[in-house]
Amino acid sequence: MALVSKGLEGVVAAETRLGEVKGAEGILFYCGYDINELAGHVSYEEVVYLLFHQHLPNRAELDALTTALRAERELPQGVIDFLTSAPKSAKPIDVMRTAVSMLGCYDTLRHDLNMGEHRATAIKLVSQIGIIAAYFHRARQGLSLPPIRKDLSEAAHFLYLMSGEVPSKEAEQTLDVAYVLHAEHGFNASTFTARVVASTLSDMYSSISAAIGALKGPLHGGANEGVIHMLEEIGSPDKVDSWVADALAQKKKIMGIGHRVYKVLDPRAPHLQKMAIKLTEQLGEPKWIQMSERIATIMREQKGLNANVDFYSATVYHSLNIPTDLFTPIFAISRMSGWTAHVLEQWSDNRLFRPLSEYVGKAYGQKVVPVDER
Repeated sequence: MALVSKGLEGVVAAETRLGEVKGAEGILFYCGYDINELAGHVSYEEVVYLLFHQHLPNRAELDALTTALRAERELPQGVIDFLTSAPKSAKPIDVMRTAVSMLGCYDTLRHDLNMGEHRATAIKLVSQIGIIAAYFHRARQGLSLPPIRKDLSEAAHFLYLMSGEVPSKEAEQTLDVAYVLHAEHGFNASTFTARVVASTLSDMYSSISAAIGALKGPLHGGANEGVIHMLEEIGSPDKVDSWVADALAQKKKIMGIGHRVYKVLDPRAPHLQKMAIKLTEQLGEPKWIQMSERIATIMREQKGLNANVDFYSATVYHSLNIPTDLFTPIFAISRMSGWTAHVLEQWSDNRLFRPLSEYVGKAYGQKVVPVDER
């Protein structure tokens, strides 16, 4: 009898050169680089190059990638028309998933950039995913769509499109670090979904649309939205202890606490924690981080569980004036580099994913009874 592992826990489905998560030790690597070595020391664009090529770029290589990313920023008019006509009540992650699928209908690749078609598609998706999110957000508010600029980094360009103004250097650096921290995380649910679809030799747009669908779930990327909703429900620091006690008594899940893989502290969390503390102090809204820190302390002391990356990223995004329903789309923006890198890697040595299942239904040999006799 085959070994059954619910959720494929502990099963090695494929080899990868892109990332490794050491859950027991609380370590995350991108192509051999510890996340603590990367966060705050390299830009998101450098991480995109790293994931695509498995080494950090020199200045010429980084300039070439930056040029390629900025050259692909213009969305097809048909996609813009969709973003401006989509229901204003639609969830941004649903609009993003649909818009990515629509991109596959347009042959708008810059073929003069001297790269293979698959890598060119990956560059295009990394470049355009943030524009999709920002343009829909502007459109649903009845605001004009700022013109694309090619003199801003990926992080700065997204914040500029959101507000119509060039962000401060500090805001740009904060979002850039968040992008770096979320870019890659092994065979998580959305990445594995992308690779499964890619293994059928479907196209990259289909693979990424499927990945976004997986990310949407509250057990995956949707968790960071849940953190803010939780903090808003609690309301103030003095209510944290009683709220957590009630939630634990009712066996409710505390959003942003614990992780499927990490058995110790998520190595990404401290970076976002520091940024959250700094941002809330500057804004004069310390209650968000005060509530977060108290929840983290209670859960660590009472349950032996640590805060994960979603726990503090929620406060960081909130402090950057990003609406709660855009938290998961921002996760998708940063993870686009990892998703597309995994699709490229899957195709480099492809094997169709086709796991077995163990049948536990009715006994074999059931007989069909005419419908009027059932």
